[in-house]
Amino acid sequence: MVCYRSYYQSSTRLNATNHNAINDSAMNILIADDHPLYRDALELVVNDVFPSASIVSCASQEEVLDVVGGDDNFDLILLDLKLPGATDFSCLTLIRKRTSVTPVVIVSAVEDAGTMRDAIEQGATGYLPKSSTRATMSNALQLVMSGGVFMPAAAVSSSWLRRSSPQQAKNNDKEHSSLTERQQVVLGLMAEGKSNKEIANDLSITEITVKAHVSAILRKLGVSNRVQAAMLAKDVL
Repeated sequence: MVCYRSYYQSSTRLNATNHNAINDSAMNILIADDHPLYRDALELVVNDVFPSASIVSCASQEEVLDVVGGDDNFDLILLDLKLPGATDFSCLTLIRKRTSVTPVVIVSAVEDAGTMRDAIEQGATGYLPKSSTRATMSNALQLVMSGGVFMPAAAVSSSWLRRSSPQQAKNNDKEHSSLTERQQVVLGLMAEGKSNKEIANDLSITEITVKAHVSAILRKLGVSNRVQAAMLAKDVL
């Protein structure tokens, strides 16, 4: 079995406010990259940000799909686009079929702005060029685990952030009116980066009910994942 699990305990911690709010004692993180040297470098970054996390490493799409079984397997996935066995966004798409909740950050040598935006629209929660500094990577991981979406500034435009598709942009009023009051509340909490469990606790409802609301929201907004829904929330609510 090529995938392996690493446990780190370190006294090295970043002095960042977001890190203190994240409990990493039970975190499981998947690093998927076929280059051992860069995979090791990513583990060092992850270890800095989440010293107590358990790390699983994989080197191909097949290995990734062997270990990603559902929402509860990992708290964060770092994914190289060019894994052996993967084509374009195939690995990301297959991961999203298994989990719509787990944050997936693309870490890639591809730095084309269009590819970065496409990755987010395909369900990624962030995009980190491999040329990023260690500090940028650390900050990006903290942002994502605090409920945000990370993209390099050069790939972001205000017009792109406001839409998921041209047709959806025209239908914002219709989308808003089709959501029930409770669904609007759930969407607002999704936009804050809260998990189904956190939303359930906030609203004193079951996670099954939250999942039903989330499914209905995705269907009504015409999007395929939580990240896209969260991006539309500002226009819809």
